[in-house]
Amino acid sequence: MAAQNAAVDSTADSVRDREIAVEQTHLDQVYRRLEEKIHEAEFLMNDAAKRGQVGTPGALAERDAQVFRAGIHLNRLNNEFEDFLFGRIDLVLGKDGERGADGAYTSVEPADDAIREDLTADIAETLHIGRIGVLDSDYTPLVIDWRAPAAAPFYRSTPKEPGRVVRRRVIRSKGRKVLGVEDDLMRPEVTAFQDGRELPAIGDGALMAALGRARTHSMRDIVSSIQAEQDLVIRAPAASVAEVAGGPGTGKTAVALHRAAYLLYQDRRRYSGGILIVSPTPLLVAYTEGVLPSLGEEGQVAIRALGSLVDGAEATTYDSPAVARIKGSSRMLKVLRKAVRGALELGGAPDRLRVVAFGRRQELEADELNRIRQNVLSGTAPVNLLRPRARKLLLDALYAKSGGAGRHSDPELAAELRSAFDEDISTEDAFIGFLDAWWPELTPRTVLAALADERHLGRWSRRDLNPRETRQLARSLRRVGPDGKGPLSVHDVALLDELQLLLGAPARPKRRREMDPLDQLSGLEELMPTREETQWERAERLSAERTEYAHVIVDEAQDLTPMQWRMVGRRGRHGTWTVVGDPAQSSWTDPEEAAAARDEALGSRPRRRFTLTVNYRNPAEVAEVASRVLRLAMPGMEPPSAVRSTGLEPRFTAAAGDLGTAVREETRRLLEQVDGTVGVVVAMDRRAEAAGWLADLGERAVALGSLEAKGLEYDATVVVSPAEIADESPAGLRVLYVALTRATQQLTVVSADRDKPDADGVPELLLP
Repeated sequence: MAAQNAAVDSTADSVRDREIAVEQTHLDQVYRRLEEKIHEAEFLMNDAAKRGQVGTPGALAERDAQVFRAGIHLNRLNNEFEDFLFGRIDLVLGKDGERGADGAYTSVEPADDAIREDLTADIAETLHIGRIGVLDSDYTPLVIDWRAPAAAPFYRSTPKEPGRVVRRRVIRSKGRKVLGVEDDLMRPEVTAFQDGRELPAIGDGALMAALGRARTHSMRDIVSSIQAEQDLVIRAPAASVAEVAGGPGTGKTAVALHRAAYLLYQDRRRYSGGILIVSPTPLLVAYTEGVLPSLGEEGQVAIRALGSLVDGAEATTYDSPAVARIKGSSRMLKVLRKAVRGALELGGAPDRLRVVAFGRRQELEADELNRIRQNVLSGTAPVNLLRPRARKLLLDALYAKSGGAGRHSDPELAAELRSAFDEDISTEDAFIGFLDAWWPELTPRTVLAALADERHLGRWSRRDLNPRETRQLARSLRRVGPDGKGPLSVHDVALLDELQLLLGAPARPKRRREMDPLDQLSGLEELMPTREETQWERAERLSAERTEYAHVIVDEAQDLTPMQWRMVGRRGRHGTWTVVGDPAQSSWTDPEEAAAARDEALGSRPRRRFTLTVNYRNPAEVAEVASRVLRLAMPGMEPPSAVRSTGLEPRFTAAAGDLGTAVREETRRLLEQVDGTVGVVVAMDRRAEAAGWLADLGERAVALGSLEAKGLEYDATVVVSPAEIADESPAGLRVLYVALTRATQQLTVVSADRDKPDADGVPELLLP
């Protein structure tokens, strides 16, 4: 029997090797064609450069356009050169023989006679799926772009609804080398033939192979394992709001990233205004930022953490849960509105204005100045933009005091006198100095710094915050310093964005364009007094200046506070949206308040709702432990279904002595058992301590706070003291649920005394 099994294994290995060689031959052909296309693009670049020597305006414009197109093409080809091919589908004959623009047949359903009565069939078409489409010199498709309609069956085909697909193959490669293949049979009852040879099936299924791979610190492109319910979201119409709900491991982040690339592919002109992807933490941005280039997109998609959405600001610190609740609440909007007006009077604003007009000294006293200020502030314009109105009302009051209004009955002479008066007074040093001190140009950072003064904050927040909240908020903002340049939290950044709106910014002077050598060519001055910017220059400028986007994708949307929803909403005021989240993972304590802010941000746009129901990340053993916490955190909510089992039960252990020593030993044990990364999740105030525990265990061991774990995954996870995580905030149980769902293979829970573990080390919160 052993010899028989060995023979079977040997046969399977030989078939696998043969199929790998088949895919290697095709991949070699693809790379040869890519090299030809790169040479063509380089030729176009060189040819375009020569056109600039002609010296005519038409030649220069043609040169710019050709360089722009060739440069984008060359850059894209070079970006796609690595790990280019990842899939293949083998299809039977379709109902019609029409071909699409990509060279593939357009029919989705098989022809009536495609599958014979004896359940045999011939493969009529094979499509390889990759990052961009590639045609050979005869315009036969070598690779189909994964976003093209012809590639949809690779994702949507299932044994229940196979369409024309008989076999779906995932191709794993590194650089130019095919490492392996894994097959799914969509019609297992059919015996299919290709070139007279029976179509083989390799491996236990593409999805399981993708799930079993080791995780690194950068997210792998999971385009080859996207399943039907995910693909429906990716390809959903973008004319409104797509709301996507799904529990841990359902692929929400991957769906969001692939949707961005798909929308650009479908309608690049419409989304030339840019797509913004908002991630909750910098860790998740770093984890995902390499995915879009690998999917064939660059330049049009911005991935930003919530703490990086405001130009010139970057969140580098954290607020306590209590302070975060204050800063994130919509009550802060009223506080900030009062603060931007109150800040005008800080710093010793002058209470008297003295100028000389018509040879006499004119004065405005404190009560008059106060009436003028209140009059100016009765408007709704941003405070900085009200400065011209303040200047005008000051001049009006001075002119009235001077008696100038009664000097001439002739309207034209009166107007001339008034104009001369305004010009004379407004250029006086005394007036200019007064206006600068009485109505200074405020910045968001200076107002934020002013909030650190508990006396001032108390006046501005009297009706909106209680004394304890006022004290907590003021103390937390002392770190920004009097100039507002100190470290910021992610919640501070949302406040800065709101302050920018309330303050407004004076129009910036136009930047002078740097001199181009072509401007100096003799004979062109009269024809081209100023050279227009090229498309490439314009694209770079607009990208740098962009504050609104054509489409906004919000990842982990359940965590956004009301103030953060206002910040994100301003970036998609005229765009379409994809909102991805899971209420069970929310770390915000007032979901109803956040939902109201979300509805305001999304406006009246129609909404399409999707739910992802399959947990691809966690083994069933890990998912079962996490579901115990879900029942406590969100009674009645059903967790997503785990699709696989490893047979490895989660490990529970109680720290007998030093907690750090116990965590270190468990981490070392897991590093020996898995090939990829081990994430150690602790309460937020233990982050620095945990980093010390793992200091010399290498890069594969990562310490992170509970709020930093959102969206990440590791081969193995060590969750330290569940009770500490659960007690961090009113949303602590939901945060703990997140921590327990990060592992793709193994989970270890280390308990401390606070966890009240039983005799087997299982903490009280995780008992069945």
